[in-house]
Amino acid sequence: MRMRFFFVVACAVALTTSLALPASSAASDERSTAATAPSLLPGGIYSLFPQYPPRGSMTCDRFPRVCRARGSSSPHCCRKQCLNVMIDNQNCGQCGKKCRFGQACCGGSCVNVMYDPKNCGCCNKRCKMGSFCQYGMCSYA
Repeated sequence: MRMRFFFVVACAVALTTSLALPASSAASDERSTAATAPSLLPGGIYSLFPQYPPRGSMTCDRFPRVCRARGSSSPHCCRKQCLNVMIDNQNCGQCGKKCRFGQACCGGSCVNVMYDPKNCGCCNKRCKMGSFCQYGMCSYA
């Protein structure tokens, strides 16, 4: 009984390895010139899944208008990614400009939302005339 269990486990491991091996070995060993025998799944186990066009082919560093296309996540291109520099804390106002701890990117500039009366608690939340912003709340205490 124990021998049968190990045999079944060994066959399962061998089967999964043989299905996944062609996809990983073809990509990692480009120097191989020897022809290999065709397998049941030429693309490996990943050929069972539907194929989509690769996302890396049209990056915004080559085609900046990709970010401004309909359905794009953001209008600006920073380091091969479409971002909105008006609200992104890692690229506030321009690529690579990071907001400090406790700050948020509001309209392309880093502001302290805990004490700024024009951006109290979050961007564009103004305190009433004469009140102040403390701890992200208008007229706290």
